[in-house]
Amino acid sequence: MSFFLERAVELALRNAEEGGRPFGAVLVKNGRIAAEGVNELHRGYDVSAHAEMEAIRSVQQEHKTYDLSGYTMYASGEPCPMCLSAMYFTGIETVYYAGTVEEAAAAGLDLSKIIYDDLQKPKQARKVSMIQMLKKESQEDLIQRWNR
Repeated sequence: MSFFLERAVELALRNAEEGGRPFGAVLVKNGRIAAEGVNELHRGYDVSAHAEMEAIRSVQQEHKTYDLSGYTMYASGEPCPMCLSAMYFTGIETVYYAGTVEEAAAAGLDLSKIIYDDLQKPKQARKVSMIQMLKKESQEDLIQRWNR
């Protein structure tokens, strides 16, 4: 197991040397590497291009599936809320990581900690305003149409 985490850290270091952020991820199934990813924010205008997201996308595209049950994520840093959410949506149940969100924040990469902290608050107290506007019936109608 530590081999996979060491590989994620190696990817992160290499990415940082190439001008990217120091994040790498390795997605593993049955003791084998299924995909690797690095933070690619420096390569394009895609805020979702995190290492874990890139590894997840790679496996989903290759296998044409949303279900990644049975896969394990190894990440150089504790996953941000977006990446963690993607793991919930795909069925990834275990994540091993090296650096913590607090360590990243101390290094100036504090957005994950800010988001994690904000999610602890009631919706009304969060930094991003979330305002429901459509009636409940409208949402129920959408779901009923989708279920047909």
